[in-house]
Amino acid sequence: MTAALSAHELIARHRSTLDQALEAIRTRAYWSPHPEHPKAYGENGSLDAAAGKAAFDALLGTRLDLGQPGTDDWVGGETSPYGIDLGVTYPHADLDVLLPAMKAGQRAWRDAGAEQRAVVCLEILKRISDRTHEFAHAVMHTSGQAFMMAFQAGGPHAQDRGLEAVAYAYVEQVRTPDNAEWTKPQGKRDPLAMTKQFTPVPRGIGLVIGCNTFPTWNGYPGLFASLATGNAVLVKPHPRAVLPLALTVQAAREVLAEAGFDPNLIALAAERPGEGIAKTLALRPEIRIIDYTGSTAFGDWLEANARQAQVYTEKAGVNTVVVHSTSDYKGMLSNLAFSLSLYSGQMCTTPQNLLLPREGISTDQGPKSYDEVVADLARAIDGLLGDDARANALLGAIVNPDVKARLEAAAGLGEVALASREITNPDFPGAVVRTPVIVKLDGAKPDAEAAYMSECFGPVSFAVAVDSAADAAQLLRRTVREKGAMTVGAYTTDPEVEQAVREVCLEEAAQLSLNLTGGVYVNQTAAFSDFHGSGGNPAASAALCDGAFVANRFRVIEVRREA
Repeated sequence: MTAALSAHELIARHRSTLDQALEAIRTRAYWSPHPEHPKAYGENGSLDAAAGKAAFDALLGTRLDLGQPGTDDWVGGETSPYGIDLGVTYPHADLDVLLPAMKAGQRAWRDAGAEQRAVVCLEILKRISDRTHEFAHAVMHTSGQAFMMAFQAGGPHAQDRGLEAVAYAYVEQVRTPDNAEWTKPQGKRDPLAMTKQFTPVPRGIGLVIGCNTFPTWNGYPGLFASLATGNAVLVKPHPRAVLPLALTVQAAREVLAEAGFDPNLIALAAERPGEGIAKTLALRPEIRIIDYTGSTAFGDWLEANARQAQVYTEKAGVNTVVVHSTSDYKGMLSNLAFSLSLYSGQMCTTPQNLLLPREGISTDQGPKSYDEVVADLARAIDGLLGDDARANALLGAIVNPDVKARLEAAAGLGEVALASREITNPDFPGAVVRTPVIVKLDGAKPDAEAAYMSECFGPVSFAVAVDSAADAAQLLRRTVREKGAMTVGAYTTDPEVEQAVREVCLEEAAQLSLNLTGGVYVNQTAAFSDFHGSGGNPAASAALCDGAFVANRFRVIEVRREA
């Protein structure tokens, strides 16, 4: 193919960004090349708010033709959680045609080398970044996130996670030199001399199985990790959240073609309603890597059955916060209220179980009983969400009927400390918006265990009364070990309690946040600095992002000869 974008041009354009990303993952300091504020866009080819909204509106009711081989049908059916029928249709693939076509371009992509692959990936991310406003509407109307969250989490934060994966991929590939001269002394005899060449080679085709709630944020790490390590990538979106990943594939195909590579190195696998092609794809021999975010049941199935592939899963867990004591009671309540409310609790990192000593906690405002803490937290959430406009901006919309059903059923599991209420969104009357529910449970009662030891995805939290801090640590350990956890939080002014919780998290491999009372929340992680998941407990088999997430997506093959 003739390249409109030369390797030299792409390296000149993006090498400094790659170097900054490499430094950021080394230092773990704050850094991002992607602006978080909507007003930062509109220059140097990027779409401003009006242009991004117009671009999204222009997509509605259209056919998104990606120019893929093997298209045998057009499929769609996405309906926004805000009540809009998107009406976009996508190519449905004949896998026996598409998969061989995807493999055809891998040799040239492999031979391009780690640096060129990295800067091509950075150019893809730049094209996506320029369309952040358009992508924000696509994420909002497939996930139910409120616009600002869709803009930030679905835009710059997702792009950061993609770039982070590229940086880790680059580091692991250049760890071994391209060439080496090897000489072994033989005493009086001539030395043995060899020249050796080392080439990172891809495993094959990577399959990204997208999720409904965070299609880009959860999809980009695996997508860019596989692409940067030389693999072709097939993107299988969640059927309710196709558009953001279809636009991603569109941008990537354009850049690959302009850079002189086969655009079929990335393709979309949309499905007919009820077709369920993820299982079919996962067992295809061409699929050698799988990235999955979603339910524990299907993640477990992938790990057990997709034996030909390297499988990276982010499933689900029961996230826990231990509340023992605090020196900032108001700040603790405010932080927890926001964490429980953000995106209606529809984050894999949202706390579910709040473990509280039944005799109460010590605070800077004096002793507080278990009942007082729970009532005060309920009031903090009511205060945060008391204004409907602010509530809509924080809660977004309930993403699917299953979440709504779990929310409604939660009230029957115990004493309700905070009832959920319905909120009307004046801009989108069809949106289902609900405030969180808090249910009080006695951790010593067996009938309560079925509730707090199961994941209840959505705006549902359990205030679990325990006998002591030691019992809280023991229950935390059991929960992480048996059910997994993406996040753990703790509030304590006691060094011994802090050490006990810390030791549980180290031994059970769970990420811990201590005494958060300001503007950082347990359910948020920052690319280049925070690890998302650990890969060490049942909630996920991988961490976003570390060396282990990228290193096994390629193998190093040696060619040696006598010098």
